[in-house]
Amino acid sequence: MFSNQQIDLNILPSIDVIEFKSVSRQYLNILILNRCAIFFLIIIGLFIAKQMVNTGLFQSLFWYLTSAVGLLAFITIAYTILAFKTRKYAIREQDVIYTEGLLTNTIAAVPISRIQHIEISRSWLARKFKLATLNIFTAGESGIDLNIEGLNLNEAEKINEFLSKKVNGTA
Repeated sequence: MFSNQQIDLNILPSIDVIEFKSVSRQYLNILILNRCAIFFLIIIGLFIAKQMVNTGLFQSLFWYLTSAVGLLAFITIAYTILAFKTRKYAIREQDVIYTEGLLTNTIAAVPISRIQHIEISRSWLARKFKLATLNIFTAGESGIDLNIEGLNLNEAEKINEFLSKKVNGTA
């Protein structure tokens, strides 16, 4: 018999009671270095263009463009620092939850019963800081369903082992 009863929203668990854990502070260094590198390359490109383009319009706009890029870099890095505090995760008995975002907050939850595959990835810069990204895949073609960047390597390995045991039914 088919049933589709109304659920009392007051009995649902509250997200406020979840104890989220912040990602490693070292990950903020990686984020800032990445953004600085991008803006540095843009400014180098502007200086190269200044030497190669001899039109009066570009020459007169060069310092305005460079200042605009510098201002955009400052705003981007300030936003990165402020938004970093919102990067948090929780591993619970039945699911993995990740939240991030300053202006728009995103909360993603993956039930452990839906996890198909888990992997740890590390960029060359993350290896220098002993950090890792935990990639969690579920059934479907969407690719990575949840990735938690900025975990300490040991912590990522522990979470990977715990989730693998839960998925395989050995925990």
